[in-house]
Amino acid sequence: MNYKNVTIAGSGVLGSQIAFQTAFKGFNVTIYDIDDTAIAKAKERIAKLEDTYSDYFRDEQEAVKSAQSRISYATVLADAVKDADLVIEAVPEIKEIKQSFYTQLGKVAPEKTVFATNSSTMLPSDFVEYTGRPEKFLALHFANTIWKNNTGEVMEHPGTDPQVVQDLLAFAAAIGMVPLHIKKEQPGYIVNSLLVPFLDAAQSLWGNDVADPETVDKTWMIATGAPLGPFAIMDVVGLQTVYNIVSTKAAHHPNPDDNLYKRIADKVKTEFLDQGKTGTQTGEGFYKYPNPAYQAPDFLKP
Repeated sequence: MNYKNVTIAGSGVLGSQIAFQTAFKGFNVTIYDIDDTAIAKAKERIAKLEDTYSDYFRDEQEAVKSAQSRISYATVLADAVKDADLVIEAVPEIKEIKQSFYTQLGKVAPEKTVFATNSSTMLPSDFVEYTGRPEKFLALHFANTIWKNNTGEVMEHPGTDPQVVQDLLAFAAAIGMVPLHIKKEQPGYIVNSLLVPFLDAAQSLWGNDVADPETVDKTWMIATGAPLGPFAIMDVVGLQTVYNIVSTKAAHHPNPDDNLYKRIADKVKTEFLDQGKTGTQTGEGFYKYPNPAYQAPDFLKP
């Protein structure tokens, strides 16, 4: 594994985390996004992550403080990837956007560059034909808050070079992840094969007016001893990502009699996104932060 220069395409919640973690572990990182506004938001996220890492890694302050010196920014894709050994794609979870991105990336990236998608719900095979380098394309999926939930799920497609798989597993370890090899394509990998149906079930209870989010979370937390309920988890994931996923489901699984996915997507959009509430990153989603109701001493009391 000879990766030194890593480009992160997409600077949202998880993209920014991947970028900071990679720089924190000593790699040169370029963050690519579509315009100056997106880059400005990325810089804000990176600054907040430095504070988070400073609090969390008290014995590694030098690495935390030097991380930003290894991060650069670009809005021109060719510039962002000109020296890249690895590109990790973390663009919105919409198939057409990802396909368009790989079409452009394949034209401008050096021949040496390996492409890895961080898609949480789609497969490498969904995009491989657009990359122009099937043998150097695979998936690397992270869990949110990657500095503590440090999983690196590596999943190839049938045409991935086995050496590239081994190199990416080594890279995942080098940036502090526990490398997890997914032996064949599986929508949702392991984490989201378990998590997404759980979140779907919670959204269905809400979308069908069975129970409100706090009641659902309270029930789960009391019954299982879990520290978070599904709606608190969605706030961490980010409601824009939640909306993108459920909108895709609505488009591909329409039900004219009871289009539950569309109703859930509409509720997320009108009640949250349209009001600037995207979860923990904006201070409000299903809960208000930094002191959400589920952390109150009496939340689980009779």
